[in-house]
Amino acid sequence: MYEEKHRLKLKVCGLTQLQQIDELISMNTDFLGFIFYEKSPRYALNHLSLREISEVEHPGKVGVFVNEILERIIEISEKANLNFIQLHGDESKDFIAELRRKLHPEIKIIKVIRVGNQSLQGRNLTEQLMSFSLSDMDYFLFDTDSKAFGGTGKTFDWNILKSLKIPLPYFLSGGISEENIGHINSLHTKPFAVDINSKFEAVPGIKNTERIKLFKEKYTIL
Repeated sequence: MYEEKHRLKLKVCGLTQLQQIDELISMNTDFLGFIFYEKSPRYALNHLSLREISEVEHPGKVGVFVNEILERIIEISEKANLNFIQLHGDESKDFIAELRRKLHPEIKIIKVIRVGNQSLQGRNLTEQLMSFSLSDMDYFLFDTDSKAFGGTGKTFDWNILKSLKIPLPYFLSGGISEENIGHINSLHTKPFAVDINSKFEAVPGIKNTERIKLFKEKYTIL
């Protein structure tokens, strides 16, 4: 069993409602995810302004970007007062290095690795992890590969992670729910945090905060 000090941290992604954000803060949610990808049904700026996000007082505000230009990431990070940048697209090692140089030094970078159940079509996942400059980022996030870049509610085969040497703390995402979170106990290197989204929604961007509260209390200590 985990000790309390090893509690899984919780990230709730795809937030669009200030009232729900306040509820999540009151229950000590560790990370609040705002999606800045216009094709997402949870695109934050369809519901919230950058000023409103900047005024959310929380140390774990995460901006999610998909193949966005560097200047736009910098602009949003500053105007929304973000604490983390999550890169969910096909961002290269060189792009991340340049972002790290230009980004405020206190903002941390999360690089998403999208995992299919065919082991990335033959590519060696360990080699992919090591192809990045680890000094330019702070965390990995493993999510289910999809054309929609996340938010599918589908889970990839977590057994794929058992064979990996994961060189940074990582978030685990992709269809996480009460039914499957216990399977994390079978992983050799356990996640730093779990990232929940569509499984805890009524409609995209509208969360079931009571269910999230119960999940956090009951399932994030394994």
